[in-house]
Amino acid sequence: MTRTTARAGRVRRTPDFAELPTLPGRDERHAWDVWGRDDEIGTLNLIGPEQRLSATRTVRTGDMLSLTLPLDEPDPGLFDERAHYRHIIDDTVAGHDDKLDDFYLQCSSQWDGLRHIKAGRHGYWGGRQESDLTSTDVLGIDRWAEHGFGGRGVLVDIAQHSDVHGAPLLMDQPVEITAAMLDEAAAAQGTTFESGDILVVRTGWTEWYRALPHEQRMRMRGTIGAGFACPGLESSRDMAGYLWDNEFAAVAVDNVGVEVFPVNRDKGFLHRRLIALQGMPLGELWHLRRLAEVCAARRSYEFLLVSGVLPLPRGVGSPANAHAIV
Repeated sequence: MTRTTARAGRVRRTPDFAELPTLPGRDERHAWDVWGRDDEIGTLNLIGPEQRLSATRTVRTGDMLSLTLPLDEPDPGLFDERAHYRHIIDDTVAGHDDKLDDFYLQCSSQWDGLRHIKAGRHGYWGGRQESDLTSTDVLGIDRWAEHGFGGRGVLVDIAQHSDVHGAPLLMDQPVEITAAMLDEAAAAQGTTFESGDILVVRTGWTEWYRALPHEQRMRMRGTIGAGFACPGLESSRDMAGYLWDNEFAAVAVDNVGVEVFPVNRDKGFLHRRLIALQGMPLGELWHLRRLAEVCAARRSYEFLLVSGVLPLPRGVGSPANAHAIV
């Protein structure tokens, strides 16, 4: 299915959000039939050879920028139940081997996979139930690794845009980033979106957190869901529709959970809408300061983004190991 949309005359490859069916008994739209109920990669279907080849044309210098934190950050970890891994180094005759013990795959800059969140009784992406996940390898994050995770990345620097316009984001407040704010910041940058883009949003939160004294970071541990607050994407149905209608293949943000914290329960949970109902990968805790500086200096916010997702059968999440090639 292809047709021209009002957004820059672009040809759509998916139905409009308003055309998607709703779940039985719930006013929530799902995309389970867009690529078929047996699909396992979700919106990564929007990235194929044509989109990858087009993304290579954004490269000017060939410089490669890491977009991820070291695996031992945030330090301390933000969740009580996610202890820091132990790095164990074994001596061998030839030198060393090493292993990680108690390693949470979503401990640092990461992707949330399609096994991560379900839509209540309606299930996971495609309507899968718990029995499907326990008895098979479906929806494992290795499916993304097999397909390949990379394409045109576009940075929307909300932090910089807010600073310039005299209303800096407050990093410890639940500031909602709306679709209008994303469009306004993108327009100010001269950025236009293309089908299959990986949207990268900078709030400045990760940079702010890393600069805090250790004692203050310690006090934040275990507070998610118990007083923790940070800026993030508005969790509303309108935001889900905006991300779908722009045909983003994935979304990554430099905050704890992509969406604003605490979650506004009246507006709903963006994770559930995007992962379970739209099949969209969500990246969290990305490190974007250097990328933002380079993009501002060259006055272009597009780049080739590649991410080394772990080929882990039944994997729920993965370190992002993402790079921008500019």
